Amino acid sequence: MNRPTIDEYFMSMAELSASRSTCLRRKVGAVIVKDKQVLSTGYNGAPKELPHCEKVGCRRKRMKVKSGTRHELCRGVHAEQNAVIQAAVFGVSVKNATLYCTHHPCVLCMKILINADIKRVVYKEGYPDDLSQEMLEESEIEIEKID
Repeated sequence: MNRPTIDEYFMSMAELSASRSTCLRRKVGAVIVKDKQVLSTGYNGAPKELPHCEKVGCRRKRMKVKSGTRHELCRGVHAEQNAVIQAAVFGVSVKNATLYCTHHPCVLCMKILINADIKRVVYKEGYPDDLSQEMLEESEIEIEKID
């Protein structure tokens, strides 16, 4: 029997969430888990009720913005942000939870995860953001890259 580990199991859920992404540059999914229970999910895309990039185009692509920079120019909400927001909307605490994400969080998401008291981040793909890595090292968040 080839049973997935807990981390592999929840990462597969993050990958499934990413399949809902409407981003034209990078599809990202996230799942927040505590005590082996899913608390919330998220994927990157425009705020609710607003047109997605697949309809209006990618502003960052048009402007030739380098990956990992100028996040404020993107109309999308990141997967990690959406997962934390979804939990907040439904009154679910993410304190001491684990975030499974298809990609390493950017600095904007890292600040949110630190303040939301996320205690562990598990990711698959890297992301070019030095400040995110620096803040992670200064925080108490555990991080693990899995294949």
